Amino acid sequence: MNELNNRVREYRARDRLSQSELAQRIGASRQTIALIERGDYSPSVVLALKIAEVFAVTVESVFWINKEKESGQDE
Repeated sequence: MNELNNRVREYRARDRLSQSELAQRIGASRQTIALIERGDYSPSVVLALKIAEVFAVTVESVFWINKEKESGQDE
C-alpha cells in the first residue's frame, strides 16, 4: 500500500501562511488545503507544483510516497 505524505502544514508555518492564504495563492479552497494536510486528498500534479512554487521548494520536498511492501507480493 502506498500512502502520499506531505509537509504542507510545516511549510505554511515556516512562511506564516494560513490555509486560506495558501489556497488563494494557488487557486484552491481552504477546505482543499485542510484535506491535503490531513492526507485525505491527493492533489493533482498541477496543484502540487503550485504549492511547491509558493514555498520555493521542489515538489519532492513537499510530497513523498511511503511504500509498504505487501506480504506475498514481489516488486
